[in-house]
Amino acid sequence: MKRDVYESELLRLQGELVEMQQWVKTTGQRLVVIFEGRDAAGKGGAIKRVSEYLNPRLTEIVALPAPTERQTTQWYFQRYIAHLPAAGEIKLFDRSWYNRGGVERVMGYCTPDEYVRFLRQCPIFERMLIEDGIILRKYWFSVSAEEQYRRFESRLTDPMRRWKLSPTDITSLTKWEDYSRAKDEMFVHTDLPESRWYVVDSEDKRAARINMIAHLLASVPYEHVEHEKMTLPERPASTGYQRTDRELQHEVPDYAASLTDKDLPSPYQDPEDY
Repeated sequence: MKRDVYESELLRLQGELVEMQQWVKTTGQRLVVIFEGRDAAGKGGAIKRVSEYLNPRLTEIVALPAPTERQTTQWYFQRYIAHLPAAGEIKLFDRSWYNRGGVERVMGYCTPDEYVRFLRQCPIFERMLIEDGIILRKYWFSVSAEEQYRRFESRLTDPMRRWKLSPTDITSLTKWEDYSRAKDEMFVHTDLPESRWYVVDSEDKRAARINMIAHLLASVPYEHVEHEKMTLPERPASTGYQRTDRELQHEVPDYAASLTDKDLPSPYQDPEDY
């Protein structure tokens, strides 16, 4: 997708996301959006664009670390429940309870019995959320083996993205078919009429972001909400306040003043967003 077309449409869609958030806040709705898919499929980039202009007090990115020893003894869904939205909130799950259906299943981090129990309980759990009024959207970001490998290669040498590459990611390259089978089986059990999986072709990251955001906006029945009109008051007359002498404060050094436009490095270009 051409960059200028992408940037123009992305900005328009982000304006609509702001409208949607205002509707969620005003009407007391609760929205959960799940981002799942293969490693390096573009989930994080899509979440970043969705949340860029939204109020962080109302929209939270949920990216949980590996469970603690105590959490492994809880009901599997228990730690995710704590992150579900209250009225007027949006939660964006950067991976979710579907970890059990993917990486935990393939890497042996759960037992066969725990996996089967997850497939049986997950549809019940999601129906409970929906029956309670939560709007649930689930997106699976799909990428080819060749493109995933190319993105992993770029992360080996890109200092801005090296943190995204973990030993588990590297191992996933050798388990492509195992992950494919796990995804297919998970879809059989959890792609339900009331909580569908929506697959996002993310071979082209720009197009994937546009398609995903456009679909989310089209699927949520939000309406324009009129903002309360506000006016700025006139500043009152001074009562004699004197600003503290700057020499008595510890100011940040003016590093910016030392910079010039000579010999500046080229702007960073994301090697995965070509």
